[in-house]
Amino acid sequence: MKKIRELIVFTALLVVALWKFDMVLGVLKTIWRIIFPFILGGAIAFLTNVPMSFLERTIFKKAKKENKIVKKLSRPISLLLTVVLVVGVISLVMFGVIPQLTRTMGTLMTSIADFIPHMQSWIREFFHNNQEIIKLTDQLQFNLDQAVRWAISLLGNGAGNMMNTTMSAVGSLISGLTTFFIAVSFACYILFQKEKLHVQVRKVFFAFLPKQKADAFLKVCSLTYRTFANFLTGQCLEAVILGCMFVITLSILRMPYALLIGILIAFTALIPVFGAFIGCAVGSFLIFMLSPKQAILFIIVFLVLQQIEGNLIYPHVVGESVGLPSIWVLAAVTVGGNIMGIVGMLVFIPLLSVFYTIFREFVYLHLKKQHIKQVTATKIEEYTEEEIAAIEGKEMNRTE
Repeated sequence: MKKIRELIVFTALLVVALWKFDMVLGVLKTIWRIIFPFILGGAIAFLTNVPMSFLERTIFKKAKKENKIVKKLSRPISLLLTVVLVVGVISLVMFGVIPQLTRTMGTLMTSIADFIPHMQSWIREFFHNNQEIIKLTDQLQFNLDQAVRWAISLLGNGAGNMMNTTMSAVGSLISGLTTFFIAVSFACYILFQKEKLHVQVRKVFFAFLPKQKADAFLKVCSLTYRTFANFLTGQCLEAVILGCMFVITLSILRMPYALLIGILIAFTALIPVFGAFIGCAVGSFLIFMLSPKQAILFIIVFLVLQQIEGNLIYPHVVGESVGLPSIWVLAAVTVGGNIMGIVGMLVFIPLLSVFYTIFREFVYLHLKKQHIKQVTATKIEEYTEEEIAAIEGKEMNRTE
């Protein structure tokens, strides 16, 4: 009767939701606007907790046991160091890359203007019998002044459109700052009280759910956190190592834009599987404008470093942190990219890893219930009677 009542209530709610779909959608949007700052704060706390916990363990592990004052100050200091580290990385990108990028864009304009005549002469020599291609080639022109005027007009149109929506932009800015302030405050509260919150959450689950279900759900949450944290840590460290490798190698080979290309590849390498190749394409184009020979050399260097990184560095740095076979990594990147873009690529790998781990445990559990020890391509190995008795004894002791 209880299940029938629950089914009737669920059916009634579903009918009302479909009948008043616009109203339900409006209510859901309102609820989302209310809880979004807290969800954002939880995401900020999750991302910040990874480096903060690392610094807290590394710097204050021994001192926390010996001094109570250090124990109280260890977390605020670790959080402050994490913020300083993030701001430092952003400042390095802004003051180190943006000026060079500006100079690069100016050099690129000049390089394009110089490159087009050379390209036209190459095409004439290669397609000297095809007059139509030669005519199309002769029509290619690049006027630097015209390109500058086009860029200024584009910025002017953007500024004009921005001025037309100034009031709404100011309102959105104030709302965004308010949301960000609430999210940061909530994230700081989570980080400072995470042990206490963890105990409270456990109490709630064990109070309202059966013990076995609550324990299973909390284990899934713990597995999810470990998987995401290991993946983010490994991916960021791997991107930094790869970027440094390119900066050092390109500087030794005296190639142009060494710092810019290294930082670009480091950032794009955060995108699993395909990211570094995006940086390779942009870097090849930048170098090709100055020297096609060096561009070919850069591609060779990229392939060599990519093989070293993929076969030696990545397995040790990221390795089995997500516990997902390569074919499923590719599937997660493809599906996540199609659904949510770059964010989907980053989220779906650890998310699919969690589901893969849970499903694998589920399969092994059912195999154990069937008294199957191992399945190979040619045979099925079953547990002996002694092993079955030992397993049942362990399960009885665990239940008691």
